[in-house]
This record gives sequence, C-alpha cells and structure tokens, in this order.
Amino acid sequence: MNYEAKVADLDAAESVMIDEVELEIRRSRRRRTVVVAAIVAGLLAIAAWMMSGGGEEAAFAPRDGAIPSVTVVSPGRGTVAGVVNATGTFAARRETPVGVVGEGGRVVAVSVDRGDWVRAGQVLVSIDRSVQSEQAQSSAAQIEVARADAQLAQSNLDRALQLVDRGFISKADVDRLTATRDAARARVRVAEAQYRELLARNARLNVVAPFAGLVLDRNVEPGQVVGSGTALITLARGGEMEFLAQVGESDLAAIPDGVMAEVTPVGTTKSFRGQVWIKDPIINEQTRQGTARIALAYAPEIRPGGFGSARISSGAVVAPKLPESAILSDDKGSYVFIVNGQDEVVRRDVVIGMVTGDGITIAEGLNGNERIVARAGGFLRPGDKVKPVAPGGAR
Repeated sequence: MNYEAKVADLDAAESVMIDEVELEIRRSRRRRTVVVAAIVAGLLAIAAWMMSGGGEEAAFAPRDGAIPSVTVVSPGRGTVAGVVNATGTFAARRETPVGVVGEGGRVVAVSVDRGDWVRAGQVLVSIDRSVQSEQAQSSAAQIEVARADAQLAQSNLDRALQLVDRGFISKADVDRLTATRDAARARVRVAEAQYRELLARNARLNVVAPFAGLVLDRNVEPGQVVGSGTALITLARGGEMEFLAQVGESDLAAIPDGVMAEVTPVGTTKSFRGQVWIKDPIINEQTRQGTARIALAYAPEIRPGGFGSARISSGAVVAPKLPESAILSDDKGSYVFIVNGQDEVVRRDVVIGMVTGDGITIAEGLNGNERIVARAGGFLRPGDKVKPVAPGGAR
C-alpha cells in the first residue's frame, strides 16, 4: 500500500509541473504578441506622420468639422531671364575635304597630320610627277622648234620683200611667204599654250590648302595610289567650331538670332561662350527637335564629334513665378488652386511659360497678387473651405 501511494503522489506532481510549464509558455506567447502589435502600431504611426508632411500642415480631409490649413503664396511679378538647356555635339563650322584635282598618281610625301595648323597654299600631299615632268620638257622643246620655224619664215619673207621691187619675185610669192610666217608664229603660241597646260596639270598633282585652318583628318599615306577627286585631307576653316544644340521646336522659336550661349564639353568643367549664328530651318519629324548652331572659337578642349551641354539665353519676361508643386494638370490643361476672399478654393486655368531652375513662370492666367495653394493641391476640390497659411506659418 505504501508503494502504490508513493506512485500516485509522483503522478500528481508531474501533472502539476506540466500544467505550470504550459501556463508559462502561454504567457510568453501573449507577451510576444503584445510587443509585436506595439511595434507595428508605432511603424504605422510614423508612416502616417511622414505622409502628412511631418506635421507641417493639418490633414486636408476635415475631421469632425475641422477646416484644413494650406500654405499659400502670392508670387507677384518679376523679371525672369529665360534659359534653354540643351545637349548636342561639337563639329567644325566649315569642314572642307581637300583632295586630288589632277589625274592622280602615287603619293610620295604627306607633310601634315591631324591637329596641325596650315596656311593658305601650303602643300599638303605630293604626288609623283616623273612622267609629267618629262612631258613638260618635251613640250618646252617643241616651243624652241616652233620659234626656229617662225624665225626662218620671217627671214624668207624679208628677203622676198627686198626682191619684189626688182621684179624677181611676184606679189603672189610674197603673200605665200607672209602666210607661212604667220602660221609659224601661230605654232609658237600653240606650243607655249601646251607647255603652260602641262605645267598647270603638274601643279595640280600637289594637294594644297585652299585656306588657312586646322587639319581634322588625314586619309592618305606615302606610297598610296590615289585618283582624281579622292578626298585626302579634311580641314576646318580658320579652326572655327560650332555646337549643334538639339532643342524642342517651341524652345527653338523662342531663341533669338545672335543670342549668347554657354557651352560645356563632357569631361571638363570649363565652359566656352559662343553665339547662335543660325537656326536650322528643318524640324526632325520623329524627335520634334531642331538645331541651334552655336559658333565657337577654337579651343583644345573642343573636339568635333564630342558631346556637350549648352545654356542658351532666350530673353527675359516679366511674369509670376510659382514652385512646380503649385501647378496641377488634367485633361483640360494646366491650372492652380486659388484661395478667394471667403477662404474657399477656386480653380484657375493657366498657361505655363519658361521653366527655370527655381520655378515655372506663368504666361497667362495670373497677375501675381492671388493667394495660390503652394502644394498638396491634389487633395483639394473647388469650393473647399481652408485656412490659408503663409510659408512662414502666419495666417
């Protein structure tokens, strides 16, 4: 009996211990659930505070009849310098390929390379002229032969004229000798013209610079055989460069001819001032962009084909300027919300003007004295009652 009582007591003790363990586990689970719920509630509260703008303004949706506060601005009217920002590529303003104008041949010398400056008339490429030189010498000899014939014809005519008065030579013989003399003189002129032609042809074997400028490209090497019309050297007249700024067609129309611009090549912080010297008359049908050509003086940092950016002056306007957050748009166009004298929200359609780094000008629709909702206008509707607050916080 004693043994059975001890076993019963042990079973009861084990049952009590198991119940206490299960109770502790349940308590731990409840504590963990409470902690997780508290963390989630805190995160949701932080997210709601951030979405409301950090508590700067009250919620726009009225609660329990509360009227929301909104920040309003009265921009007035100011002078805004218009600037068109554009990207594009550099190019030579007057790029000219120079090549063989004669019959061509084997290149014997190239006296320039890329990046060299040349003067007008300087020999750039020399072509072998050994055959042409021999032809020129032969033509020079033909001139001497023709001159000798002309001198002989003149001597025969002079003797005939001395004998005609004595009756030894008839008038017809004199006429024949005169014609022979004239023909001989004409052959001299023909030989001289042929000689000068050969000299001109030989001179055209040299490729010369038609003007002073900068060598952009060289496409020939000594020993190469070239033909007539082959472009061998590319020159930039006077080293003048230009920037081909790609701008939208509306911006292109706003850029005056001759306006100044500031161009910055990629890879450098150095800027160069230039002038819009021409606007291309053609608009690209796919991109709806046009080209404003900015003339630039030569600089080592400017390389044709390189990429860059430009700031082009587009004149100045006097107009209200608003932050971008104040301007809304829908299928009817751009608009702003104005707070009237009764502190009610009113829609006002506007026409956007120039876009600057610190705001957008309003071309039409505002005089600048209105109280305009500066931000969060998307939460308002026309007719809503609001409390207008200045940017500093005063009403």
